[in-house]
Amino acid sequence: MAKVTEMKKCCAPTSSVACSGKKAGDKTIDFKFYAPEAKKVELGGCFNGWKASKNPLKKDATGNWKTSLKLKAGRYQYRYLVDGTWQNAQEPVECVPNAFGSWNCVLEVAK
Repeated sequence: MAKVTEMKKCCAPTSSVACSGKKAGDKTIDFKFYAPEAKKVELGGCFNGWKASKNPLKKDATGNWKTSLKLKAGRYQYRYLVDGTWQNAQEPVECVPNAFGSWNCVLEVAK
């Protein structure tokens, strides 16, 4: 699995899906990751420069980690950082290969 230091350039032009849109905007998007044993879950993606620490998730009593972001319409690549290891979304989503030999999830925010 990819380590934190490997995700810095995921949205570089070598990627097949580049990010579009702005950092803040119109739609509230909910992110959820089920990891009842995890100590820390964060969200990294094009919307925060792959700095997952900017978007920590909060754990509820059932083991679901959640956060919400405001994003403008566009396509965004992202992954979850779970206790220091990058992981993809648990629900079926579009994924694209990244420059590190793994996959990034793709979120499309409609206009």
